Amino acid sequence: MPIKTGERIPAVMLKTKGENGVQDISTEELFAGKLVALFALPGAFTPTCSAKHLPGFVENAAAIKAKGADLIVCLSVNDAFVMGAWGEAQGVGDDVLMLADGNGEFTKGVDLALDATGFGMGSRSQRYSMIIEDGVVSTLNTEKPGGFGASSADTLLGQL
Repeated sequence: MPIKTGERIPAVMLKTKGENGVQDISTEELFAGKLVALFALPGAFTPTCSAKHLPGFVENAAAIKAKGADLIVCLSVNDAFVMGAWGEAQGVGDDVLMLADGNGEFTKGVDLALDATGFGMGSRSQRYSMIIEDGVVSTLNTEKPGGFGASSADTLLGQL
């Protein structure tokens, strides 16, 4: 059963690619004492993710942070190199932290995995967004398969 509002985010390690290479970051460190706008998607460089989902958060980053978010996180079951390259290609700069859940540990921990084997993509993340306050989910927006809107930056902005 997927994570619910009021529940704590699982304690796992994620990865990000920065100037000093790939770095580990724990969810405990990432979310402690912060208000975080997190969105997850099936895959870097995929059509809806590249044309709508990530660009919406980049375009609305200042407004999201003005409403109190300390951090905006994009998470996908990809490796840190792919997430880093995608962030560069999309011009995210420092507006969005691109996080790799390469082994799907976070995605499995929140029970929001997507079976994308029919598309040759293996196990991926469902498309969703959430607001996390000090490591606890306060808002969760999941998409119906193939959908886009409920997890958009505009929706999350209105919920902050």
